[in-house]
Amino acid sequence: MLANKYDKTTLKARLDKEDFKRTTLSFYRYTQLEPETFRDVLYKSFDALQIFGRVYVAQEGINAQISVPNHHFEQFKELLQSVAALKNMPLKIAVADDCKSFYKLIVRVKHKIVADGLGEIDFSDVGNHINAAELNKALDNPETVIIDMRNHYESEIGHFEGALCPDADTFREALPQAIAMAADKKDKKIILYCTGGIRCEKAGAYFKQHGFTDVNQLHGGIIAYAAQIKEQGLTSKFIGKNFVFDDRLGERITEDVISKCHQCGQPCDTHTNCKNDDCHLLFIQCNNCKQKYDGCCTPVCQSILALPLSEQIKLRKGKIKTDTHAVYKSRLRPRLVLK
Repeated sequence: MLANKYDKTTLKARLDKEDFKRTTLSFYRYTQLEPETFRDVLYKSFDALQIFGRVYVAQEGINAQISVPNHHFEQFKELLQSVAALKNMPLKIAVADDCKSFYKLIVRVKHKIVADGLGEIDFSDVGNHINAAELNKALDNPETVIIDMRNHYESEIGHFEGALCPDADTFREALPQAIAMAADKKDKKIILYCTGGIRCEKAGAYFKQHGFTDVNQLHGGIIAYAAQIKEQGLTSKFIGKNFVFDDRLGERITEDVISKCHQCGQPCDTHTNCKNDDCHLLFIQCNNCKQKYDGCCTPVCQSILALPLSEQIKLRKGKIKTDTHAVYKSRLRPRLVLK
């Protein structure tokens, strides 16, 4: 299988030395593919254009978050137009300009481009697609119900005003939670939203199949919304940051800070991964706590980080785990103790 052969340190050093700008974007499409063959052809084509990022390919379609060198951007668009499955692909351009979001290219074959825990879904009826202006107008009506189809760590740092936000770790968990939260609102206007729209395609169909009649989804997700309100001079109904799945971990939409540091409780919306390589917990950490704990989530992880690398590797190989905190995906559990 075609894949990158260089280590992380080398790749990041190469990225830092680049003397050209990049554009970060995402795209998706539900379409029937032969994933194994498609994956290899796509990897070669993207690699030739120095494209970095993460691309998932499955029989049900493609889901990509990538960064493209600006001097190759026209070639990239020509490439998409030359492939039947990617022709006229809507692109969601990142809010930030020239951001170093990815440092290598990954193209993986997956069972599904979005894990949902569901069987076959009928995509013939996914509800209505609405734009930023239409969403803003709908939210002027207090009867409108808007639902965040993202994970809790995404909505924690930014969401639409008045949105119902499932307390879920995964999209698979968010689907039934969202249905339950809106169970008594089947006759209301429902608006679903996510980062770029891909999860809402499935969520829209899921809501329709559960008896909701007026189902709508924000076309292009938060990324497209942010671009449209800027272009059209609209008031943002989204507050805070939009979580993104790359090294940036967030794009600021408004100056509102709606979350808190998980360690000291001060206002903060900066996500980080614990510096202990055997943890890498995703959590919110302010600059003061970052310095105090060396970028770690607990004093125990901080003490492990302080060990020689050879000792850290021994701990990982020995599967020695601490009981200071229990980790489940992105959650900090109650046994967290800070001193």
